[in-house]
Amino acid sequence: MTKIGLLVGREWSFPPAFIDEIRRRDVGVEAEFVTLGGARMDDPVPYSVIIDRISHEVPYYRTYLKYAALQGATVVNNPFMWSADDKLFGAALATKLGVASPRTVALPNKDYVPGIVHDESLRNLQYPLDWNAIVDYVGMPCILKDAHGGGWRDVYVCRSLDELLHHYNQSGRLTMIVQEFIEWEHFVRCLVIGQRDVLPMKYDPRERKYLVEHEHLSPELGKRIVDDSLTLVRALGYDMNSMEWAVRDGVPYAIDFMNPAPDMDVYSLTPHYFEWAVSRMADLAIRLAKTSHPAREPRRGEFLLGRRELDTIARPDKEVDIPRAAARPAVSPALSPAPSKKRPSHPSRESS
Repeated sequence: MTKIGLLVGREWSFPPAFIDEIRRRDVGVEAEFVTLGGARMDDPVPYSVIIDRISHEVPYYRTYLKYAALQGATVVNNPFMWSADDKLFGAALATKLGVASPRTVALPNKDYVPGIVHDESLRNLQYPLDWNAIVDYVGMPCILKDAHGGGWRDVYVCRSLDELLHHYNQSGRLTMIVQEFIEWEHFVRCLVIGQRDVLPMKYDPRERKYLVEHEHLSPELGKRIVDDSLTLVRALGYDMNSMEWAVRDGVPYAIDFMNPAPDMDVYSLTPHYFEWAVSRMADLAIRLAKTSHPAREPRRGEFLLGRRELDTIARPDKEVDIPRAAARPAVSPALSPAPSKKRPSHPSRESS
């Protein structure tokens, strides 16, 4: 039987729901937790598809996933691209693709590993930085955040140059970006599954919670957010992602859209959106499992590029799924949360 493997961390609601959904469909595919010990360079990989929810926190898993891809497994998400992403690249990519994105500047690290001698090892760096020019470019207020981070960690709203310098001076070895702050009137977070299904949800970043309001977007704004989400996710090659859009003067700005291990906890998403996520992830995993190919001689650059939904790119109108004004689906008892047994969500890219 064709197998789907699941790599997870602390999350407790999505994994069993996903495995049960695959089993319930009875299509000759089964899902199970991946078990790893010492990975040998000639070990067989028993999975056609591996869903990766935690390798950003466990480097050994990322190493194994690259090996699994070499052996013919389809990994969600592509570990080669995931190892290469950062927020300056993302902002520049969005701009090149015609998607609105805040003005962004990558900053040299404040501190370095032992052995770096500033006047010898860093001769390529301008010092001191022209902070006034940086602030003139991004404006005030601005956002300072980790170029490789997630989950709202190391994110600071700075309303003066002194405040920006204070937080930058505390950033240690992190590589930080400073970014234009979008004063938004509407905030949207999208789940994008399989480079074809998009779920735009109203989100309150201050409270960090989803708001179940199906009619929160006009048809025009909803279509633009969906189209722009598909443009970005297909360029990145991600099959599982969340994207944040800050809407200012009717224009959606892509402010954070490289979250390849998005939060899928039932308490975060709410039961309504959680069931959508489980169902679409099962659709994706089964589709990939049925079309996966055995290991073959790798083509140059293939791993970095990852999988592309080439057939769907030409027909986005047939692939877009905007669940507007949909009736609330029934949530089976197996997926319903037990209020008295609430547990913390796993340390995903967004929640850790």
